[in-house]
Amino acid sequence: MLGPGYEAIELPLGEDAEGEVVATLVRRRGETRSRRAVLYLHGFVDYFFQRHLADFYVGLGYDFYALDLRKYGRSLRPHQTPNFVRSLSEYFPEIDEAVRIVRDVDGHDTLLLNGHSTGGLVAALWADRVRGRGLVDGLFLNSPWFDIAEPWPLRKAGAGLARVLGARFPTAKLPAGVSDLYPRSLHRDHDGEWEFDLGWKPLLGFPVRAGWLDAVRRGQLRLHRGLAIDVPVLVMASVRSVRPKPGVEGLTSADAVLDVEHMARYAPRLGPVVTLVRIEGGLHDLVLSAEPVRAQVFDQLGRWMRGYLPDTGISR
Repeated sequence: MLGPGYEAIELPLGEDAEGEVVATLVRRRGETRSRRAVLYLHGFVDYFFQRHLADFYVGLGYDFYALDLRKYGRSLRPHQTPNFVRSLSEYFPEIDEAVRIVRDVDGHDTLLLNGHSTGGLVAALWADRVRGRGLVDGLFLNSPWFDIAEPWPLRKAGAGLARVLGARFPTAKLPAGVSDLYPRSLHRDHDGEWEFDLGWKPLLGFPVRAGWLDAVRRGQLRLHRGLAIDVPVLVMASVRSVRPKPGVEGLTSADAVLDVEHMARYAPRLGPVVTLVRIEGGLHDLVLSAEPVRAQVFDQLGRWMRGYLPDTGISR
């Protein structure tokens, strides 16, 4: 599906209440051997399909890896509730195993962890958990999900409902849903330029489950109390957010999923070395923005990597 140069490695993760669980590690090596690598974590109702992101990293001398987390994308099985977990820490075993493969099996000694949206929150929590162990050298968080994108009263009410229902009926569907306007603005069969599998990333998303939203909220509140990530972190977000409504201006030049001010507010709580970059005209997934905008994203990311990660772009 991704084309020549890519391979997918299935990571067995035992069983949960629904049965067999796997994750999938996608790997693309450069033409010459490299000691540097990046591991990408996707967001909610998502999976890895952004080949141009891999091209960027490979061009800087990094081997590229992406993890389709359990119950997402290549890892979703027919017996599973799509995208569902009851704790974000459930993702840690596949990240641990992916990092083991990247470092111990494939022999990389520099690793950048790149997380988008929910994957950005998961990446931050995982990096905080493994601090001091030398497993990761930097984090790039692309529009990370640091808070619920609703006014405070609705955030509090929604979190309370998810907590109560999640404890007793974790797979209960919540009335909250995902607008199809943002994914339509991306897909080439509608208003965008990108091709992705609508079975793994459907336009109307998957149902939001109480236990899953409670897991996300608990992860966000852990971040709000402050983490101690001991490597440099780059947080990148659009300049503005927009509510996804038919005919609304800015749908193709702003974050139509999350509140970008939450990202700016909580970025300093990640650790002592955090860089915040705001992107004019950026979409929620910044690397899927219009070409001139994503060129700016890659320029800013490359500058940061050259400043904080050793030998970026010099040689493989």
